[in-house]
Amino acid sequence: MERRRRQCDGAAPPAPPLGHPRLLAAHAAAPAFAIHAARLSRRRRARPDFRRRRPVTLAFSKDAVQRALSGHAAIGLLASALLYLICLTGTVVVFYQEWQRIEQPNAPEMAAIAPDAVQRAVAAVLASEKGKPATTHLYVHMPVGGLPRTTITTDHQAVHIDADGRIAMPEENAWSEFLLHAHYSLNIPGLVGMTIVGIFGVMILALTLSGIVAHPRIFRDAFRLRARDNHGVGLADWHNRLSVWTLPFSLAIALTGAMIGLGVVGAHGLAAAFYNNDVEAAYAPIFGEEHGADARPAPLANVAAPLAWLARNHPEVRPTYVILHDPQTRGQHIQLIAEHPRRLIYGETYQFGADGGYHGKVGLSDGHMGQQLAASTYNLHFGNYGGLPVKLAYIVFGLALTIVVATGTSIWLGKRQRRGLHEPRLRAGWDGVIWGVPLALTLTFLARLLIGNGAPLIAIFWTLTIAIPLLAIAFAARRPKRLLQYLLCGSLALALASWSVV
Repeated sequence: MERRRRQCDGAAPPAPPLGHPRLLAAHAAAPAFAIHAARLSRRRRARPDFRRRRPVTLAFSKDAVQRALSGHAAIGLLASALLYLICLTGTVVVFYQEWQRIEQPNAPEMAAIAPDAVQRAVAAVLASEKGKPATTHLYVHMPVGGLPRTTITTDHQAVHIDADGRIAMPEENAWSEFLLHAHYSLNIPGLVGMTIVGIFGVMILALTLSGIVAHPRIFRDAFRLRARDNHGVGLADWHNRLSVWTLPFSLAIALTGAMIGLGVVGAHGLAAAFYNNDVEAAYAPIFGEEHGADARPAPLANVAAPLAWLARNHPEVRPTYVILHDPQTRGQHIQLIAEHPRRLIYGETYQFGADGGYHGKVGLSDGHMGQQLAASTYNLHFGNYGGLPVKLAYIVFGLALTIVVATGTSIWLGKRQRRGLHEPRLRAGWDGVIWGVPLALTLTFLARLLIGNGAPLIAIFWTLTIAIPLLAIAFAARRPKRLLQYLLCGSLALALASWSVV
């Protein structure tokens, strides 16, 4: 009994004394290495056996562990919410041009505008800014199929132009711009927002590829759908089937989104390392370089001549933008961006002097592969090619990708619940994200219609986007999902009615 008690306490019985006959006989019969092993064995038996001790653990209570798991899940829920928001806003912003026409339906529209009318419009806009600081860049948006309007933007204003080159009215597209920047940078100014969105692009790419590896039969079961199963299988089937059907789209969107977002980070890094923090110099090998500025005054550049030259020499391309650098100075020069048919590039940049003389092109259409690839990422990401059919396809695939993100998190929460982790607050919070983000977008659009172009859209959207899930968590016992669905339907109907009246 005493020996058993000592073994339970982790100590061995005492070693026999030196000179004991049993030890002497063993030493006489054993070789030297065996004698050494016996001595080591005695030393180990003489001190406690640490291998039999219990491992040291942090003594957290069960409630503390449960709270930590809930906090860990909440962080995952936050990342999923941002990913869902990026996918949803990206789907809606496919109709960026159409949203501008909806916001301001009375702006003058035209299929084309004459070069002389553009010249008169540029002169009129610059004359209207007399007494203000000099504009460094003047942009003329030329009429295109999706947005048949001529709009001039300077450092101080943006105005619509009629077909004769007269200023018609200020441009008012605050909601469209808000939506674009919500997707592009989460409305965070500077480099931080684009970096975050670029990282989420990498995350979508990783989730897509890891999902394929984790489900070896995902392609074999591409058309197996148990939609009516209520035990999580139906939701998982929807998630897996939509993932397969939208796989090429998801890969293209994730890759180009990561390239656009993180490419800006890379450009700033190159500028800091090699170009004395000059970001434009870092972009110059791809998109062309800026000419040296000369601030001495000069007559307005001949904007009409480059447009006429392009129509004569390249009738197959269509100008989309005229960019006048440093207008009314001796350093002014002109760039024309023109779409090339049946190409993914957003356009080629043709360069002209102040007198309208042709100085060459950047090479986005026929330069090295890196230039053409960089110029193709934007249209491929936003669906700005192929007209309305391609945009409709992007809407369908974008909604499918958004559903994949939403169902993925719902499946994760369902698995936790089946393992006994009942977290109604997390479930209610996720419902608040799924239905609250589109509700917030709809209410910001309604605010734009009722308040006007000066409505604080960013503040309204992010206040609602944060408040709705928090309220859903606070009132989780009342199951707010159905209420949010009713509110979304009602706000959509109200926004449609308000737009038809306004």
